[in-house]
Amino acid sequence: MISRRDRSPFSDWWWTVDRTTLFLVLLLLAAGIVLSFAASPPVAERLGLSTYHFAIRQAVYAPLAAAIILLVSFLTPRQVRRAAAFILVVSLILMVAVLFVGEEVKGSRRWIYIAGLSVQPSEFLKPAFIVIISWLFAEGSKHPEVPGRLLAVILLIITAALLVAEPDLGQAVLVFAVWGAVFFLAGVPLPIVGVLAGIAVAGLFGAYAMFPHVTSRIDRFINPEGGDTYQVDVAMRSFERGGWSGSGPGEGVMKRILPDSHTDFVFAVIAEEFGIILCLALIAIFGFIVMRGLLHALKRRQAFERMAIAGLSIQIGLQAFINMGVNLRLLPAKGMTLPFISYGGSAMISSALVMGFILALSRERVERKVTVVPRPAAFGQV
Repeated sequence: MISRRDRSPFSDWWWTVDRTTLFLVLLLLAAGIVLSFAASPPVAERLGLSTYHFAIRQAVYAPLAAAIILLVSFLTPRQVRRAAAFILVVSLILMVAVLFVGEEVKGSRRWIYIAGLSVQPSEFLKPAFIVIISWLFAEGSKHPEVPGRLLAVILLIITAALLVAEPDLGQAVLVFAVWGAVFFLAGVPLPIVGVLAGIAVAGLFGAYAMFPHVTSRIDRFINPEGGDTYQVDVAMRSFERGGWSGSGPGEGVMKRILPDSHTDFVFAVIAEEFGIILCLALIAIFGFIVMRGLLHALKRRQAFERMAIAGLSIQIGLQAFINMGVNLRLLPAKGMTLPFISYGGSAMISSALVMGFILALSRERVERKVTVVPRPAAFGQV
């Protein structure tokens, strides 16, 4: 039992961290390992790998992600900013390098090999980007002479340009959406928000006109009979076969013909084998984590902490929503992983950084009050 009188760093962390959110995130990590053993074997066998290749790797990534969440949650807000700045700079450098020496997969360059490991720099950029733009907006509001908003706009342009160059338009849309949310929280006038929304719509039309794969995906979403919708069709059949209670662990059939059953379409595998009830439970967990983060943001007095917590919470929620929406044919197909559940080392570590930053910034810190002792009045003064 940890006593409140104990003034050790661990005791201080234990009584100030959001233990409910921490428990739910660790629960998602554990669920991700179990679900990887259910979803990934058919994919591994099709690729000529050992049956549990991806599942074993997931079992390695999950404890590493848990350790990162715990370690990052010990940081102070200042340390969070410094860590985010370092990660942001390194990620931007690696994203530039990806364009020249990155591995090309399905027409995109998003991965680079470092020490024998395939790394996706854009995944690590997202949490750091949100923290830094929150700090820039906060500094700009606090000190009018600091061009915080201008620097945040420049950082958005650089980040979006690198993502479009890969191309990774899904991540670009996600980054722009979260940036817009933080921009709104910074207290900008509504006309500017309207202009921003107009730019976003124009950008979507531009992507539709310039990128053939975007055109194809949107056209297939609007008119499924006009093109190849194989993965989404199989995913929908998974939901139909699973029903409320599912067919049972390992008894799924659709995963054997679903190419990305361990990553983008793991939610469909969950539906077939464990049923809609577990799907609803996952939705509730993600919703609870996001809402709890937003409630923490409302309580923060410091603008930086308020915007950073809200932005990070929105990012994890949007990412989960996009993944589930694609599986349910509510959104056009897009390669977006389900946080902590889908296979992928870079995505897992990125999500761990997001939750670590949220837990660190939302800790209940006691503000020290400084008692000012008045000076004795000088002779002849009142």
